[in-house]
Amino acid sequence: MKIFLSIVCLILTLNAISKEYKIASPNGQISVSVLVDTQLKWSATVDGNPIFTNNAMSMDLGTTVLGVNPKVVSAKTTAVKEVVSTVVAVKSKNIANEYNQMTLVFKPNYKVTFRLFDNGIAYRFETTVKEEVTVKNEVVDLNFTGDYGILFPEEETLYSHYERNYLDLKISTLKAGRFCSLPTLVKADRNVKIGITEADLFDYPCLFMEATGANGFKSKYPKVILKSTPKGDRDIQNIQEADYIARTNGTRSFPWRVFMISKEDARLVENQMVYLLSRESKLDETSWIKPGLVAWDWWNENNVYGVDFKAGLDTRTYKYYIDFAAKYKIPYIILDEGWTKSTTNIKASNDNLNLEELIAYGKSKNVEIILWCLWNALDADMDAILDLYAKWGAKGIKVDFMARSEQYMVNFYERAAKACADRKLLIDFHGAFKPSGMARAYPNIINHEGVKGMENCKWSKEITPEHDVTLCFTRMLAGPMDYTPGAMINKNAKDYSISFSNPMSQGTRCHQLAMYVCYDAPLQMLCDSPSNYLKESESTSFVSKMPTVWDNTRILDAKAGDYIVTARQKENNWYLGAMTDWSARTLEVDLSFLGEGNYEIEIMQDGINADVSCNDYKRVVQQVTKNDKLKVKMAKGGGWAAICRKI
Repeated sequence: MKIFLSIVCLILTLNAISKEYKIASPNGQISVSVLVDTQLKWSATVDGNPIFTNNAMSMDLGTTVLGVNPKVVSAKTTAVKEVVSTVVAVKSKNIANEYNQMTLVFKPNYKVTFRLFDNGIAYRFETTVKEEVTVKNEVVDLNFTGDYGILFPEEETLYSHYERNYLDLKISTLKAGRFCSLPTLVKADRNVKIGITEADLFDYPCLFMEATGANGFKSKYPKVILKSTPKGDRDIQNIQEADYIARTNGTRSFPWRVFMISKEDARLVENQMVYLLSRESKLDETSWIKPGLVAWDWWNENNVYGVDFKAGLDTRTYKYYIDFAAKYKIPYIILDEGWTKSTTNIKASNDNLNLEELIAYGKSKNVEIILWCLWNALDADMDAILDLYAKWGAKGIKVDFMARSEQYMVNFYERAAKACADRKLLIDFHGAFKPSGMARAYPNIINHEGVKGMENCKWSKEITPEHDVTLCFTRMLAGPMDYTPGAMINKNAKDYSISFSNPMSQGTRCHQLAMYVCYDAPLQMLCDSPSNYLKESESTSFVSKMPTVWDNTRILDAKAGDYIVTARQKENNWYLGAMTDWSARTLEVDLSFLGEGNYEIEIMQDGINADVSCNDYKRVVQQVTKNDKLKVKMAKGGGWAAICRKI
């Protein structure tokens, strides 16, 4: 009887201290309940159907664990409805920012905020501690209510370039301990898709997700590196890690944990939560930030032909690149690895290259130059190096081979972005972790790799049309991606071969052309040799007309991993792109999004023999109005692209 009475008293006590707080999205379709008990947990439903259940959340500061035995001081809900204007219009010039927010304030000195949009959920911790804090761990548990599918970018180590294939699996098949980088896409019941990533990441490590062996994941982070030794010019070894993930200001907000939710695959791709949740621009003047196309040398290994000089990493070859860029009004070229004296001495060009002469030549033809460098060489003397580049007249840098995402490296990104902005230099992060909102704070961050992109064609067969399409629903959810499209040698799977010096792509020519519409990339590459582009002038002319930032984006039709049809507006014109996997498809495109009046549409479509000869395409020009519907026919591995110009 005494035991029974004790259990009853315990249950009554727990019921007395536990409390549930609820919040819904503006349209009421997404709801979250937060259980304040001995452990802070949250659950979520979509249209009343559970998708997450009892997700534990906490932050271990060593002396105290936030979210364990929490004591609520107050709860406040707010609603926001506004329009946010962008500096660099990746998907759109203006973004609707409408959400309901719940902030729970706890003892001692912390709060948790949930923000619900019609297309997703986000939450984060905030602390108000006077002194510095040491974060041992942050628990981000995700428990799904079913055995859902997942597109899983599996990692082997936390020291990663974030260049992974997306494995199409059931969560239940993942043994405990297998882990992935972000973003990832969960495929729930009733066609609900959940894109998982983070936003407003600064002075803190990146989040990874580790399988629990059940229908869920737990968080995993790279720890602070206390000591390491160099390995070659760009790697480290003998790594000694701390027992904590961050040492940071005690008064701050921590990264948003982001869950993009959509019942339509097309709407998922339009999601801009990462931008909306991140810090506003820290730059007062941004008119010098000019997105655009860029001709790139490394993928084609400076392999030019039909010239009367020996091509190489020298002034004459790069003048050829500049002449090509000027001919097609391409505003930038990149000098990738090899232009410097060495990879560690990046304050001087190699003996065959007169960089100041080259930059002056480019400016005379309205072509600016972006310079590649290794991150560690830059980090060793950042101010002096960037002062020199700015003095030479370079327009920006492409910094490479970070391959880490612990706190120091995240801070390197911000220091480099700020230092470049102070000198009005653009910065492209290559060999990088995924974007996490920093480009809103520093809009001179003009692109971000963190993707298994076209460069892999030089040594593997992994870059397939299915992979290309999948990226729109996975990696691109986090932000722009430096995939580097534009291959002019196009093959089907049977005829494809690996070549480092003369690389090619899988899929059709129009599959490549469509990437210039389908992929977000304010600094968008033309990866192939200028000689190939000059030879393929019709395709090159079409690509050269492509903007890289947009007034508006609409996904007209999509199925994750299978196909996508994208429409982008720039002023009075619309640009359309469609890509498919290895399945041939015929889709209907409704042009009702066009304005009043007549349009001339220039179409690049797969040729009748594109399934055998992937270079085969047909250019068609005709007139259309918003009342028309077009048949988009794509070969296997195919694509389709068009420009609609207002007459």
